Amino acid sequence: MSEMTKFGADLIQAMSEALAHAQGKDVPGIKVHSMESGPVDVKAIRKRLDLTQDEMATVLGTSPSDYKKWEQGKRQPSGAARTLLRIMEKEPEAVLRALSSEKETTKEPAGASH
Repeated sequence: MSEMTKFGADLIQAMSEALAHAQGKDVPGIKVHSMESGPVDVKAIRKRLDLTQDEMATVLGTSPSDYKKWEQGKRQPSGAARTLLRIMEKEPEAVLRALSSEKETTKEPAGASH
């Protein structure tokens, strides 16, 4: 058998470290980040931002009926909507600034005609 390449040796070492980490062992150089995964209070976030249910559904990219299920606690948002809700919860002013900028750029200038 031929001599192992540096890539091969690095790959074996990386897989050994990944296995050790998966087994709960302490592996030097690995950083573990945890994220909140509890339920999101979408209604409280919406009210804090002073948005209607339809506006909030639009911002989150979901249908109004799905959004209402989130508010009723029948379902929980996931993916990008959940991430955006966490941002809205922790940095509402940033979200409001972003939304107001978007609204301002989509308005037609005064006196514009079609």
